[in-house]
Amino acid sequence: MFFKKLFSTKSHTKSKNEDLIPETREKMSTEFKQRLQNSADILENEIGVSGITLFSIGTLIDKTMLHRDIINPLKELSFDSIQKIMEHLSIGEIEKSNQMEKAVQAALDGNVIIFLDGNSSVLLAKIPSRVGRSVSYAQNESQVIGPQMAFTESLLTNITLIRSYIKDTSLCIENLQVGARTNKLVSIVYINGMVSEQMVDSLRKRIQDIKMDGILDSSVLEQLLAENSLTIFPQMALTERPDRVSDWLLKGKVAVLVDGSSLAIVCPQSFMEFFQSMEDSNVNWQIATFWRLLRFIALFLSVFFTALYVAALTFHYEVIPQTLLFTLSESRAKVPFPPIIEALLLEFIMELLREAGARLPTKVGQTMGIVGGIVIGTAAVDAGFTSNILIIIISLGALGSFVTPSYTMGNVIRIVRFPLIILAGCWGFYGMMYGFCFLLLHLLRQSSMGSPYLAPFYPPRFADWKDSIIRLPLSFTNKRPDLTMAEDEYKYDPIKAKKHT
Repeated sequence: MFFKKLFSTKSHTKSKNEDLIPETREKMSTEFKQRLQNSADILENEIGVSGITLFSIGTLIDKTMLHRDIINPLKELSFDSIQKIMEHLSIGEIEKSNQMEKAVQAALDGNVIIFLDGNSSVLLAKIPSRVGRSVSYAQNESQVIGPQMAFTESLLTNITLIRSYIKDTSLCIENLQVGARTNKLVSIVYINGMVSEQMVDSLRKRIQDIKMDGILDSSVLEQLLAENSLTIFPQMALTERPDRVSDWLLKGKVAVLVDGSSLAIVCPQSFMEFFQSMEDSNVNWQIATFWRLLRFIALFLSVFFTALYVAALTFHYEVIPQTLLFTLSESRAKVPFPPIIEALLLEFIMELLREAGARLPTKVGQTMGIVGGIVIGTAAVDAGFTSNILIIIISLGALGSFVTPSYTMGNVIRIVRFPLIILAGCWGFYGMMYGFCFLLLHLLRQSSMGSPYLAPFYPPRFADWKDSIIRLPLSFTNKRPDLTMAEDEYKYDPIKAKKHT
């Protein structure tokens, strides 16, 4: 045990010494290329008359800035120290380092290593190449009234968009590195003095505890940050809208941005908030309440309507009105399958059409969904594989899943109805109730960053009911939701607000 400990100590000391910057250009060049596996895009430029050499990765830097801001100012000049070079250059982000590992990582982040022969330190000048698309419209969370901008894959651009909405000195941004190989830059965004410090500390620790090769998108990070990885229900929100993120930040929530991803993670999140849209705040409270009620009715239709059909036709004919029963009997006269097989077959075909339409190009996908649904539905009824009434029920269920503003929650609704159909086909209404009770108990057990998932209904928080399934006028919603445990509870003075209403 002693020899093992002694060996590890010596090895650690040796590796620490080897990580220092070499003092000769030849050794620096060899070491830099070896650490980058002699990659073909390595650039090595020797400039000036005092032995200045630039090391960089050509595909990650801005060539125009390289020549304009570094090569041209240093050309034909003599320097005897790194400090004088640093004072001569007018680059915004430049720092000194004597560690080889830090220099190589900086090169992978779009920095140019400025090396002066005979010095044990280098300068790291950041001139990254800006590759990405410009700010455009939101593709998956469109709205009629309100801003139309969406996040891009550039972390700098996304933070700029948030700052354009929240021009407050209390807006804090913390940067962390995630991924042993990708070294992704992750930013935690919150408003200091408003957000719960305990929540920020917990989120920061979760991100720091992630040990894996790399994270390429916010959706992957969201799965790693979730408290229960086995549940199908999303515990954090993914959004592409900067106005929605800003609104949530003002309510005391925390946002997480990942460099290279156009989606922001926002937490904590309750089940009810997945059925709320940013456009609800941009219209009158009566219209917003109608929209929210419509979404919850659509949720019921999508999850339970097909299961009710299967249960009624399999076990509970007595609940069907007599006039409708004759129509159902005629519709199902030629169908050779029991209701459960008939429903599962049509639901499966509907999911195939939806998935095919999503994966095909936009114009082709729309045509595929419309034509495919009409042709297959008509042919299935004519061939006697299904009844025309079930076609209507399946279509209403599909429309109900599309009404949900959140894409991730919409996917959950699509999947949850399959086990409910099977339970309804096996045990009728009793099976449906077992499935409903299981879902309810499962949701009661979930939490998002320590906050209850079914808030404000469990535990009961009557003050937050004003902005849940219904939305009362803005003068009644002056208090931030208890879900976020915000330190600053009020958005504005309620007494002054009521004077203007």
